[in-house]
Amino acid sequence: MRYAMVIEKGDNNYSAYLPDLPGCVTTGSTVEELKHNMQEAIELHLEGLREDGLPIPEPSEVDFIDVAA
Repeated sequence: MRYAMVIEKGDNNYSAYLPDLPGCVTTGSTVEELKHNMQEAIELHLEGLREDGLPIPEPSEVDFIDVAA
């Protein structure tokens, strides 16, 4: 599965969340570290859903819109 990840830049680090997996969030000092941490967070999150007998959410379709700024 391929989930959309929203990355936000903070003053001192990056944070990210997955709209399709509420509660699955992480942080990192760099985007590379953030992505590594998110991979681990997703695995733990999905493992928890399975253990609780809950369904694994399907990823939403994601697109971008270009606008003149």
